[in-house]
Amino acid sequence: MSRTFFVDFDGTITKVDTCNAMAEAFATPGWEVLNELWEKKQLSTEACANATFKLFHADLDDLRRLLDRVEIDDCFPAFLETCRERGDRVIVLSDGYDFNIRTIFQKHGIDLPFYANRMGYDGGFKIECPHLNPDCGDCGTCKTRLMEELREPGGQTVYIGDGHSDTCPAGHADLVFAKGALYRYCRERGIEAQYFDSFCDIIAHLKSI
Repeated sequence: MSRTFFVDFDGTITKVDTCNAMAEAFATPGWEVLNELWEKKQLSTEACANATFKLFHADLDDLRRLLDRVEIDDCFPAFLETCRERGDRVIVLSDGYDFNIRTIFQKHGIDLPFYANRMGYDGGFKIECPHLNPDCGDCGTCKTRLMEELREPGGQTVYIGDGHSDTCPAGHADLVFAKGALYRYCRERGIEAQYFDSFCDIIAHLKSI
C-alpha cells in the first residue's frame, strides 16, 4: 500500500516553534494576547501574524541568526531515510512561514516539498496566505484541503503534528502521530492517535507493522 506522510513543521520537525521563537525574541509585550486569541480561533493566522509583526524590532539578518540556532528533531533525517527505503512520500504542511522552513532545510540539507504561508520583508515583516481556505479562514494554510488534494487514491494518509493548526487534518487522516496540544485534542475528541516524543518513536512503529 502506498503511504503519504503529511508532517507539521514548527514544534514537530523543529524542537521549538519558530514563529513563537520570533515573537519571544523580537516582539514587544502584547504578542501573547494575540497568540491566545489565535489558539481560541478568534483571530486568523494571517491577522495574528501581521498584528504580531507590527510589534517586532528586527530585520532579516536578525531572523537568520535566530533560525541558525534552531535545532531539528534528532531522528528526522533517519525518518526520511526510512521513508525513502519504503517508498513512502513525505510532504510538509505548515501554518508557519516559508522563509523559516527554507532556511532550516537548507542548513540541514533537506529537500522536501512543503506548503506554508509566504513571508516577506520590506522594512517590516508581512505574510500572505496562498493556501487559505476561504470557506473557513482560520488557518493561513488549510492543511486538510491540501491533504485531500495531495493524497494518493487508495493510499494511506498519515498525519504527524503537535499543535492547534493540526487538529483539523488529524481528524481526516487514516493514521495520526501526535504530541503536545494535538495529542490532548485527540484524546478529548476520541480521535485515535499514536503518541510520539520524537521521530525515533515513529520509525519504531513503522518497523513493527
